[in-house]
Amino acid sequence: MASIPLDYVNYKSTSVFEINSVPKMFLHLHNTKAGVFGQIHVLNGELKFYGFTDRRGEIEQELIIKGGEVAVSPPQYWHKVEFLTQDTRFRVDFWAHKDSEIVAQNLSERDE
Repeated sequence: MASIPLDYVNYKSTSVFEINSVPKMFLHLHNTKAGVFGQIHVLNGELKFYGFTDRRGEIEQELIIKGGEVAVSPPQYWHKVEFLTQDTRFRVDFWAHKDSEIVAQNLSERDE
């Protein structure tokens, strides 16, 4: 799993998601734009992270993230998550270089 460089800052966070409130895009293949790391914080339950070789690629990795654990998705990495328990709650923090345009203008973390 990737790690966030020291000169990156957390510039945006999602609300806490539960099985009934998670945006559908998180459950399907998506990625972040160049320069943006996603840091997944599982607060309760278990979440399965799937990483893919590319947009239409094969599953490259599967990781179970338990309550109290954190995982990092690197920039432009195709991934999705799956709820493993009904009580799962998580949020995502987005990180970018402290001097980047993304941080300066609070731009979207996804490629449009």
